[in-house]
Amino acid sequence: MVDMMVYCSQRVRQLRELGQKDIIIDPGFGFAKTLDQNYELLAHVDLLRQLGLPILIGVSRKRMVYQLLGTTPEESLNGTTVLHTLCLSKGCADIIRVHDVGACVEAVKICRKMSLES
Repeated sequence: MVDMMVYCSQRVRQLRELGQKDIIIDPGFGFAKTLDQNYELLAHVDLLRQLGLPILIGVSRKRMVYQLLGTTPEESLNGTTVLHTLCLSKGCADIIRVHDVGACVEAVKICRKMSLES
């Protein structure tokens, strides 16, 4: 996770030096990472808050869900919703990239009602 923080902070600094203001942090779940690396990243994704920028969570139907559950991408809605809920409860999801909008909207509504997500 330290490598991810260093990488992201360097890129943010470079973008700001170029005059960019609208920056979103995407930790890149599923890209060049093993199953264990994806879940390690997920466990500590809230550390990216230190960068002071919106965080995009993109775990919908990813291999990290369906491989762990022994299903297919099409059958991974429940696992995807669980991960979305965990990210919302940790306060580390400003933007969620989804395939199943309705299920994610329900997770957001429930988390907000339970005061898990501000």
